[in-house]
Parts: sequence; structure tokens; C-alpha cells
Amino acid sequence: MLTAGIDLAAEPPRTAVAWLTWTSGRAHLTRLELGAKDDLLLEAITTATKTGIDCPFGWPVKFIDFITAHRTGAVPVPQGVPGLVWRHDLTHRVTDQAVEARTGRRPLSASADRIGHTTMRCAALLSTLAAQGHPVDRRGTGAAVEVYPAATLKLWNLPHLRYKRPSALGLLVDRLKEAAPWLDLADHEPLCRTSADATDAVICALAARAAALGLATTPPPEHSETAAAEGWIALPTTPLSALIQAS
Repeated sequence: MLTAGIDLAAEPPRTAVAWLTWTSGRAHLTRLELGAKDDLLLEAITTATKTGIDCPFGWPVKFIDFITAHRTGAVPVPQGVPGLVWRHDLTHRVTDQAVEARTGRRPLSASADRIGHTTMRCAALLSTLAAQGHPVDRRGTGAAVEVYPAATLKLWNLPHLRYKRPSALGLLVDRLKEAAPWLDLADHEPLCRTSADATDAVICALAARAAALGLATTPPPEHSETAAAEGWIALPTTPLSALIQAS
């Protein structure tokens, strides 16, 4: 199996992509690139069994409804409800709220944070994939699945708070190697120790493996339709070691 991981940014300089090749009892980091342009990202997604992308796959349905209504000047405003309360469903998708409830980590909002620029790039990538005939399902059953490195690290009992700081990144790599002695970072280890974008891409590729094996969360039936529009974050449901034990 080949899995890929993409730490997506609005522009190529902060975008990283990693490829993990899974063989019997081992996972090899065969390629790791920074400054990834769209053509390289599309290559990764179309050649891997599954690709994990750290970026929202869509916007909250209620946010879309709100701005559509705003175009005509008739926005729905609940009476007697504090603005911070009723705006919550406009800024956070169903999957964002599910992730926060499970892990305590709140994903950035595609509608209220600067990650909206990145979400636009992701939307264009997914649209291009679909136009080329590749399976695209924002719920994660297609070629790509939405992942969230910080929450994934927490569920695997790895450093997840402020781990992107230069002083903490090396510790994360050390802990990752201890928890996954079967993971071969090869000549890319120095880059993982100095670039949080590169390390996040590797975590995304690991999370993609969990999704490919059915070892990650999927939207429950009552949220399936909403997730098809908003996207769904796949969180691992087993320890990190299960990724290699399932080989």
C-alpha cells in the first residue's frame, strides 16, 4: 500500500507532501517534498491508495445558507439567543464539533479563520480530481480523506500541544520513532526535525493509512448527508501500532 499525506497551505511555499510505502512489517518514508504545487499534489493523490489532507473539505452548510440568504438581505437571526451561540453553527462544521467533543481540539474554521484561503485551494483540487474521473467523496471514501494532525497525535498519545515550535519538533520526532519503530524516515528525518509542515505531512500519511484500513472515524448515518457537503475529519480509532499490525 502507498499512502500520501498533504499539509496544505494556501500557496505552495508552506505546502508539504509525504509518501509512505507500506510493506510487511515496515513503513518507509520514500519521498517528502516542500513547496508543493498543485500538479505534485494531484500526482500524489492519484497514485496513492489513500491521501490524507490537512484542510477542511468544505464549509458549514448553515454558513452557506446564511450567506445565500444575506445576498437577498434576509438573514435568519434567532431571537433571544446570544450571537456567539447562534453563530457557532456558522463557523464550525458538524465534524469540527465532533472532533472537539472527542479530543478537546477545535479545528480552525473555514468560514471565520484565515484557513478559508486554504479551503478554497482544496476545493479546487477536489474539483480537478473529480473532473479527471477520480473518486471524490468529502466523507472520505474517495481518493482523499480529511485529517487533522494535532487531534491525531493526541489520540496516539504523542506530543500535540505547541509541537510545531522548533524546540518541540525534535521531541515529537523522537516520540514518534519510539512509538513506531517500524517507521523508517530514512534521509528525510532531518527535514522532519526542522519543518513542521513536513512532519505534519507524514502524520497525514499515517492517518491516511488508518482511514484506508477502516481504522478511522466516518460520519454516522444521521450526519452523512451533511458530511457529503461539509467534509468529515477521519480520526484514528486504534493505537498507532495497529497501522502495521494490520499488514
